[in-house]
Amino acid sequence: MSLRRILLSWTGAALVAAALVPVGAHQATAAAATAKARAAATTLYASPGGNGASCTLAAPCSLAGAQQLVRALAPAMSGDITVDLRGGTYQLSAPLSFTPADSGSNGHTVVWQAYPGEKPVFSGGRKVSGWQLYDSGKGVYRAAVPAGTQSRQLFVDGVRAERARSAVNPAGFTVTATGFTTADPQYLSWSNPAAVEIVHLNAWKELRCPVTAITPAAGGGSAFTLAQPCFGNGGAPPYPSGYFPYNGGGSPGLDTISWIENNYALLSAPGQFYLDSAAGYVYYIPRAGENLSNADVELPTTQTLVSLAGTPGHLTPVDDTDHSIAYSGSSWGTSSGRTYGDLGDDVHYATNNGDSATITFTGTGIDVLSEANNDEGGIDVYVDGVLDRTVTANRTAERLAQQVVYSKTGLSQGTHTVRLVKKDNTYLLIDGYVPITAAIAPVHDIALRGITFSYATWLGASGPDGYRDNQAGVTWTGTPAVAGRVGAAVQVSRGQRIEISGGTFSHLGGTAVDLANGTQDSTVSGNRIYDTSGSGVSVGEFDDFYLADPALMTSGDTISDNAISYVGQEYQDCVGILVGNGRNVTLAHNDIAHVPYSGISLGWGWGWASTNGGDRHGTIYSRGNAITGNYVHDVMRVLNDGGLVYTLGGQGDGSVHSTFSGNVLSTCTAASAGCHGVYLDEGSSWWDVGGNVVSQPAGNWANMWTPTIHDDTLHDNYSDVTRLYNNGTNVPITNMTYVTGGAWPSGAQSIVAAAGLEPAYKSLAIPEADLVDDGAVGSLLAPGTIAYTGSWLSYSGRDYGDLGEDVHATTANGDSVTFSFTGTGIRVLGERSSDQGTLGVTLDGTAAGTVDTSTTGARQVQQPVYRTCPTAPTPSCSASSPAPTPPSTATNWTRRSTTPTPRCATAARGP
Repeated sequence: MSLRRILLSWTGAALVAAALVPVGAHQATAAAATAKARAAATTLYASPGGNGASCTLAAPCSLAGAQQLVRALAPAMSGDITVDLRGGTYQLSAPLSFTPADSGSNGHTVVWQAYPGEKPVFSGGRKVSGWQLYDSGKGVYRAAVPAGTQSRQLFVDGVRAERARSAVNPAGFTVTATGFTTADPQYLSWSNPAAVEIVHLNAWKELRCPVTAITPAAGGGSAFTLAQPCFGNGGAPPYPSGYFPYNGGGSPGLDTISWIENNYALLSAPGQFYLDSAAGYVYYIPRAGENLSNADVELPTTQTLVSLAGTPGHLTPVDDTDHSIAYSGSSWGTSSGRTYGDLGDDVHYATNNGDSATITFTGTGIDVLSEANNDEGGIDVYVDGVLDRTVTANRTAERLAQQVVYSKTGLSQGTHTVRLVKKDNTYLLIDGYVPITAAIAPVHDIALRGITFSYATWLGASGPDGYRDNQAGVTWTGTPAVAGRVGAAVQVSRGQRIEISGGTFSHLGGTAVDLANGTQDSTVSGNRIYDTSGSGVSVGEFDDFYLADPALMTSGDTISDNAISYVGQEYQDCVGILVGNGRNVTLAHNDIAHVPYSGISLGWGWGWASTNGGDRHGTIYSRGNAITGNYVHDVMRVLNDGGLVYTLGGQGDGSVHSTFSGNVLSTCTAASAGCHGVYLDEGSSWWDVGGNVVSQPAGNWANMWTPTIHDDTLHDNYSDVTRLYNNGTNVPITNMTYVTGGAWPSGAQSIVAAAGLEPAYKSLAIPEADLVDDGAVGSLLAPGTIAYTGSWLSYSGRDYGDLGEDVHATTANGDSVTFSFTGTGIRVLGERSSDQGTLGVTLDGTAAGTVDTSTTGARQVQQPVYRTCPTAPTPSCSASSPAPTPPSTATNWTRRSTTPTPRCATAARGP
């Protein structure tokens, strides 16, 4: 028989339950982390129902009352001020907002923390009750909410509901200049069409645009008109010339439909909901076992739960064509389309000495943007009519665009002028300026410890900008397009020495934590982050690459020992940890898993900082960053062209290297080979990549595909995959160890032992199953091994969606595969198809039934073909999972509180 007819495909995998986590271990970790605060000089108390005035334990204050008292005490601090938060839910209709006035002083910290042994929850959710059966035929229930209520999520007993949506890839749609048309007229009858969204997953992007109208199409059918500027930025993406460096021309774009979302007519399956905001109703189809009369149903309505904001806010460049710049002299001219990377793709220039440009701005400082080149010269700079100093834009090396030629801070708040006078050489060039709109005054020395943050939403995607992804959750908004991003439950802007530790972030409609706008020396540590619509943690900006003043840069931040999983539940281009431009940012000992796109994404700018990246060339202030000791696994579950760890753009001038070491990177489940282990993408430079373990990526263990990737060093790494692509410039690879048969050397074992959450934080990882790929024959990276007996062969690149992009298969009856594992249950992933057959199963040497893996219809990959459950089923091993009916000895294992006894399950190909 041919292989095609009788393929027995063990597509990779045992899914093995992890060890149990003792109840209360997470709370104990949080309490230990706050030991320092317990010795604070002043302790105040707040509670959800508090209304006291002095914030005592007997009469706690509200959050607002405690904040007011802290502000009164903070200027004269002689020790830390601690606000102990009693357990319960703090319902927030607006953010708890901290400014510099709430900051610590005299070297001390203001600590907001969980009262020992209790769980304070900051919630932005509105409880929904009063459900009534609305449509018995569809099983739809309805509940009233205030008209105008806005949200994009619904959670029922802590489980995320799905917005009503169509089938995947609806047929018959054609893209037009304004949206899409279809010959199907059914959509004309839809009520509230302006709430509908069109969604498209394309390569590494998720694109969402709201519908503004559904009208009769010419010739019959329905015409969907999509919102602007969303469709202009997403349907036919412009080259965002005003804001280099960005990603090419923005392709791929929103040119087809993956599904249609958010209309009552689309409600079709249990677990789906629809919010009619204008009418004030929520509609929901309950899942099996849900009772809406007593369920906790939460509709998130608050976008940010805690805001910590210093000044200035986001820095926005002003183009040289703006009316705030006056040009004096006869030689001024303009030039556009030079392809050098000018702001707005244009510049003003003067050739006569003495000609000048005067910038009038409001704020406390300014960065003036020019270019650095050998035909530029000296510039006399006057501030408010007084000569400040002489600067030069002359550079003998290659031309650099968007360079800060003059910087001034510390001015009094108000309106100022800066006059730049050409002194010598050929040109004075003005490309624009960046006003520092307020004094540099960070919010600082505040700690949030042991707090749970839940049920926040983010409404940005519902507006006219929609969700036009550029990459990794960075979006294009406005016209011309500028950088946007998903909002966060805890939003830090211009912070210093902010600590967010020991908390839980769950059931969120955006990102969990965002350290934005030049936040420095701050930490996000020891948190459990899961079930977010956006990323886990975001750090830095994506359009401040030009900065020359360290006081304004993102720097010194540390993201460590966080358990981050199941992020990107709504915006599937989002990642576990996202870092834009930054210096000395450290990502260490995080456990990142089950992500739709890349696990970690660090850097921005493509080939902007590379000398061989084309004419558009400038600098990026990033350098000295570190990605060390992380365990990243099971990523790229939905999108393509990413990696377990992905880097982008330049890391300085080589004077300081960035470090990529001690990481364990295991398993990409992308539907194609577009997921790599170490992915140094365009412009990645000056990375020292050493001492990492890479196992079972679908693509290459390391991927450097273009010459703009330069001056990186890869050494002393380990992988059980030999696939490698190195087209970088000066990117040597030395002392590489390739592992076969699971024989990981001691050096790799030491790296694995040290990676991931450190011992004090191990309990943060959510107990769940681990995927073991069919090629993972060693025990180093997962709690199991796979051994093949007989005439098995390995096949890769079938493009069916196999786990790890490969399978093992045999054609011989009687051949067997043995899974040896430690745990309380196992799920085996195989393939169901018409060419599959019957398997005989034994468990620990005892017959455990048979499994028929044949089916009619389309081939189904990564299908559970055999499973056992522990005595208490987990989400990874539930009654809803496909399963055979083996004897009870296979399903009734005893859960152990100590290390479980090793088990052995064998499956043999039957007749």
